[in-house]
Amino acid sequence: MRVVILAGGRGTRIAEESDTKPKPMVDIGGRPILWHIMRHYAAQGFDDFVIAGGYKADVIKRFFLDEIQMAGDLTVDTRRGKISRSGPIFDNWRVRIVNTGLDTNTGGRILRLKPHLDGQPFLVTYGDGVSNVPVQAVIDQHRARGHTATITAVRPPARFGGIRFDGDDVAGFVEKPQIGEGWINGGFAVFEPGVFDCLAVGGDTGSLEITLYERLAREGRLGAYRHDGFWQCVDTLRELRLLQSLWDSGKAPWKTWDDEPIRSAAAA
Repeated sequence: MRVVILAGGRGTRIAEESDTKPKPMVDIGGRPILWHIMRHYAAQGFDDFVIAGGYKADVIKRFFLDEIQMAGDLTVDTRRGKISRSGPIFDNWRVRIVNTGLDTNTGGRILRLKPHLDGQPFLVTYGDGVSNVPVQAVIDQHRARGHTATITAVRPPARFGGIRFDGDDVAGFVEKPQIGEGWINGGFAVFEPGVFDCLAVGGDTGSLEITLYERLAREGRLGAYRHDGFWQCVDTLRELRLLQSLWDSGKAPWKTWDDEPIRSAAAA
């Protein structure tokens, strides 16, 4: 299954970062959010990516071009004008970055990717949210229930900590638990090719939430996998700093991959 990542929006709610780059390229631990999402999918065997670019897509392209050029160890022979690479390679991905328009809505971006998906089921997520969701479990439920699309439902972290009571006494505090105010759409979805019939109605201005999900829900064709584990999007600097602090602690819940190299680059 190919993995579609929506990475074309302007990210205006975190303008402090997204003035110079698309939100999926905001760094956590020196790597873009997009890279963290891709690492999570690749760790579960999904390493064929289609990135729906738009706003400042050149930043995304430059990142992957640099990844290719800078992977492993670099040897420069100035006498012969030769450059060769060797040493460990950590990512073995196929990545297509597709221009889906500067102001295209989310549904329209998926619609524009139709020629790149070969009429097969595919995975879809937003480029600004990390999670430890078990992707294969979402796929298994999707197939078992026969839905046209299955989204991952998550409980967002509560904004404030909670209080535990013992009668009128305070027994303790709960520090910002992952309970939220109910279930929300967290991305990490599975789509059948039939979604394009719905998305075609909205064209470039159609949104996933209204053009696709609301219609499928009315028709009983939308499923939801309930994920009680970690999920966090990045809409504010506070949320970005939270993820950075988790990464710095060495206990980032969304880090589901090993740091071992997958192969070595052959020296030229």
